[in-house]
Amino acid sequence: MNQILVFVFDGLQISQVSHDLMPNLAAFADGGVRFENHHSVFPTVTRVNVASITTGRYPGGHGIAGNNFLDRSFNPGRILPALRPELGELFEETGELLLVPNLAETLSVSGKEYVAIGTGSSGNAFLHNPHADMVGGAAIHPDFCQPPGLYSQIIDRYGEWPDATPLPAENRIVRGVDILLGQVLESFDPAVATIWSLEPDTSHHEAGVGSVLGNRGLAVADRQFGRVLEWLDKTGRAANTDVIVASDHGYSTASDILDIESLVVKAGFPATSEKGGVMVAPNGGSVLFYVADHDFSTADRLACWLMDQPWCGSMVSSDAVGYLNGLLPASLVGIEGKRAPDISMSFKWNSRLNPGGYPGYMYNTGKEPGQGNHGSMSRHEQRCSLVVRGPSFKKGVASEVASGNVDIMPTILHLLQVEPLESMDGRVLDEALMTGLGTPKHSTESHLAERILDKGIYRQSITVSQVGSTRYVDEGNSTG
Repeated sequence: MNQILVFVFDGLQISQVSHDLMPNLAAFADGGVRFENHHSVFPTVTRVNVASITTGRYPGGHGIAGNNFLDRSFNPGRILPALRPELGELFEETGELLLVPNLAETLSVSGKEYVAIGTGSSGNAFLHNPHADMVGGAAIHPDFCQPPGLYSQIIDRYGEWPDATPLPAENRIVRGVDILLGQVLESFDPAVATIWSLEPDTSHHEAGVGSVLGNRGLAVADRQFGRVLEWLDKTGRAANTDVIVASDHGYSTASDILDIESLVVKAGFPATSEKGGVMVAPNGGSVLFYVADHDFSTADRLACWLMDQPWCGSMVSSDAVGYLNGLLPASLVGIEGKRAPDISMSFKWNSRLNPGGYPGYMYNTGKEPGQGNHGSMSRHEQRCSLVVRGPSFKKGVASEVASGNVDIMPTILHLLQVEPLESMDGRVLDEALMTGLGTPKHSTESHLAERILDKGIYRQSITVSQVGSTRYVDEGNSTG
């Protein structure tokens, strides 16, 4: 049975997998299967997609609703950043982190291990294998390891991790690859290993997609991917290693920055979990709103106010707050569940070209005009990258069938002949497999909603593709 290696380029767009920008990855893609219609999950932020990649579930199912979110059972008055210390607190207090079994837990039942190296945020690395001390395998990060005893071993062998500055953060990625090749694949030899590169995301955030710095971020990450491929060839492991290359989201350029928490308070919605209050969780290109006690009246007033704002794009509402005129259901975009926000709003976006020639501008929280960001339902963020190659996969194929990050875990389990512990939202990417039966059918449908306001009409559209029972958000925006 083949080993599986997952290499994630944070924030990589499929259009950037080219011979001039990323020669190693482009050559790799030429000989494998390139998915031309691959999707992030909404919100299009990293920790949400980490959880979807490692559970095969939409955000509503796995419970990580954003890079910032609220868990009412933990603290209804505290927006929680999805970082390792806070996620650890959440688990200690509630006994729940991910609400469904993840890849590490599922593999452990079959006596297999999952090891992940994260070079970016602590929350990203932690979510890959938060319970490694109980289920085996490991999560490795510059600030910590799971299990904790592994951290000193890594530092003793490789020294302290380099800083992620100056950008691009090549030294940090180099160290991650050093540990992958010298420690993880040699000593652990897990069934599945993942390394997550913080580039090009970090440089895209700083200078924008298509910038000189952003392109340098692509180059340094590609060089380290080339090191991995060279090692696989040199050691003879390429013959029995299936390599999956993915990204978590695409990218947009910031048009305007908004202090959404202050704007909501000024509009008459206090930042409190008490009656009439609204807790606000900014997520770059989207915002999650939590209404005290799921109060319908407050939620409806908030929705009407949002619809009147020039920066408001698509919105969905949870079952807990009920039907809100003009909004679409949260289940449509996969965010319905135990920790679902009452209202989820994607900022308005367009397809103008930025100075680097990349389409997509949006309103956002956190980044100044010209910098890069993500989180919305923009088609430029919903589309991301997936390339696979190895003995289990077809060669020289470009697939136009809709696929998504929720499909990665089901496909990995299928390759390893491991039964999932629970049903998943994603599907096995049969069209890419040597044993695949053919190209599945997929359909696309646009869902519309509108509301007459005092000053005009709010209209929105969310387009969703579907293969079997698996849905993928193509895009969503207001149209009025």
